[in-house]
Amino acid sequence: MLRRYNLNQFREEYVQPPTWQEFVKEIEQVKEIIGVVRKDGDQALYNYTSYFDGVDLDRLTVSAEEMDEAASKLEPELKQVIDEAHHNIEQFHNRQQHQSFWFASDGALLGQVYRPLQKVGAYIPGGTAAYPSTVLMTLVPAQVAGVSDICLTTPPGPDGLVNPVTLFAARQAGVKKVYKLGGAQAVAAMAYGTESVDPVEKIVGPGNIYVTLAKKEVYGDVGIDLLAGPSEIMVVAGDDSNASFIAADLLSQAEHDPSSQAYLVTPSEELAGEVERELENQLPGLKRRDIAERALEKNGGIIVTNNLKEAWEVVNLVAPEHLELHLDYPWSHLDQIKSAGSIFLGAYSPEALGDYWAGPNHVLPTGRAARFASPLGVEDFMKYSQVISYSPDALRDSASSIEKLARVEGLEGHARSIQFRREK
Repeated sequence: MLRRYNLNQFREEYVQPPTWQEFVKEIEQVKEIIGVVRKDGDQALYNYTSYFDGVDLDRLTVSAEEMDEAASKLEPELKQVIDEAHHNIEQFHNRQQHQSFWFASDGALLGQVYRPLQKVGAYIPGGTAAYPSTVLMTLVPAQVAGVSDICLTTPPGPDGLVNPVTLFAARQAGVKKVYKLGGAQAVAAMAYGTESVDPVEKIVGPGNIYVTLAKKEVYGDVGIDLLAGPSEIMVVAGDDSNASFIAADLLSQAEHDPSSQAYLVTPSEELAGEVERELENQLPGLKRRDIAERALEKNGGIIVTNNLKEAWEVVNLVAPEHLELHLDYPWSHLDQIKSAGSIFLGAYSPEALGDYWAGPNHVLPTGRAARFASPLGVEDFMKYSQVISYSPDALRDSASSIEKLARVEGLEGHARSIQFRREK
């Protein structure tokens, strides 16, 4: 089921994630949808919702009554669990807040002032499914950052309603408006606005290829979090690791999508065989067995290395979204990891813990983007301005140096703006 590699084979055969330019047909469709939404506004949104979701809406927004009713439908235990998850996520992200700073130097006062974004929108997959964890992970950091206007779009179900679990999580995350919108048309509406949808400054949240390409297309007119690809997990394990734990964790990501990646890296041939047998045993009990099986066959693998040093070469090549270390004393290996989204240390820290409960964000860079990008956090919902204030004496002391640099660059106007003040 899982292909076997040694380090050299994996280096040669590792399939890089597809580039976005390969989706030529989808890109053209997305561009067309965005253009129609910008031109026709709400009417385009009604038409696309009818066409893609099979639902004829009479309004695009979720009413206050629907929000209240959603909360009343949920069992108290589920609401408590959502509230506890919210608390854990908030507690972690509270520690990410940046502080403005000031310092004085020879008559100059310099500083950096942080401010939250004002309007943020989240895209949450929906339809027949509910993803309260995604609501909390995308928007609690915005809530912590102090964003004053938070909205959410999610596809309606066949009855034209939004799942009550999604609505309850949205209320807890400080969402002011929920729109019954999915697909590229939802991204276009948030980016450019329509009669019913207010434009935002940044769009966050995962979606299918059309949602991702739409975010890529509107970037520059608005901000986005990242371009999310298929889910990834890599487990590094040793001789004494628990094969049943490892197999379960590989399947936890393989069940997402046939394009998901799931890899085991180990110097133990014996463990590799045990994990393969465990996968065979556990697959029949998985509701999404067909999806997981295709993912493992297409994008899964076991890399048997000569030692752990080679294992870190594999990790840093792939830069996985989720990395689990099923090793004795996993903390001692943390410095070897140069690129990964979230790192789970020890056999009792499974990836699902990060998806739902622990507090760190589950919106993570994929497709090797962890080489240069980080998980979603409070900083994604903030911006900073630099502040410069010089006294006349401080400017006079620096004037000749500034004028020289400006004239070297051929910018006489810059130089004169300093010179006129110096001569005064």
